[in-house]
Amino acid sequence: MPLTIRSGNKVHRFTVEVARSGAEQAYGMMNRDSLPGDRGMLFPYDPPQAVAFWMKDTLIPLDLVFVAPGGTILNIIENAVPLSFEQLPSAGPVEAVLEIAGGRSAELGLKPGDRVEWPR
Repeated sequence: MPLTIRSGNKVHRFTVEVARSGAEQAYGMMNRDSLPGDRGMLFPYDPPQAVAFWMKDTLIPLDLVFVAPGGTILNIIENAVPLSFEQLPSAGPVEAVLEIAGGRSAELGLKPGDRVEWPR
């Protein structure tokens, strides 16, 4: 599915997989050895809620982009450590979490308040 992030006057385009079911969300990006810079995975939540991720069985560093209700970035955790059990929390209720390649959010200059859009 297409997803865009509007950051200032720039538009960044991604193609994302959507983890809709509990099983898909639990498995996430586990056991992958690479992720192209224009790809990712979206974890939608209805209703919005505070969430925490971990990197168990995830082999590559990822950036976690937490999306507040209304579609703005609430917070970003960059370069989550592969295979870690550390809890990586949202800064409040979110309607989605976007996982992208580790370091990509810094490369693109993403920040809280930027707008995330996808077909709902």
